[in-house]
Parts: sequence; structure tokens; C-alpha cells
Amino acid sequence: MVDQSCSINSPSPDSIETVMLPQRVNDYQEAVELANEQADKRFSEYMLISWYDADRDFESPPNSTECARSGRKDGYIHYGLSHGAKLKVDIENGRFIFFFTPVEW
Repeated sequence: MVDQSCSINSPSPDSIETVMLPQRVNDYQEAVELANEQADKRFSEYMLISWYDADRDFESPPNSTECARSGRKDGYIHYGLSHGAKLKVDIENGRFIFFFTPVEW
């Protein structure tokens, strides 16, 4: 299978901080707790913008991948980057991926 992705203009993933966490987790709930710990270390207040759960092949926001023709889901990446994500937390090499943005009042 060829890895395909739509060409959608959005900021580069290189423009945000990426934290790679190799430790094993049992499920999404444990993964999001680890991701929130990383966001807590960096921001006083923050919002989870988008995420991906490879176990269930589910992205949030749902159906944000517009061109899924036999390609991988990547809508959550474009959504996160285009909505101000400043932190990407990748758990178990892509098993769970979370995008966060700081909230400023």
C-alpha cells in the first residue's frame, strides 16, 4: 500500500515542540493522562486540539481526514497545526498522538 496524503496547506510540524514517549500504556485513557502531564509541564493553561488513537484507528476531530483513499489518516495533524498547536506528544511511536495549544486569557 502506498502512503498517500492530501496536499493541504498548514503550518509545518517542525514549528512545534515534539515529545516522544516510548513507554507502554494499556489504553487511550493512560495515554491521554501522560500527554496531559507533558502539557502541564509547559503551559499554565492549555487545550487538547486534536488526537489520534491507532488502536481504534480513530482521529479527533472525527472525519477530519478529507482524502482517506487508502491512505493514512492525517486530518488530525492538519487540524491541530492549523488551530495553533504548540506541542505534539507522541506515545509509542505513533500509537497515540496528541496536539495541544496554550490558552491565553
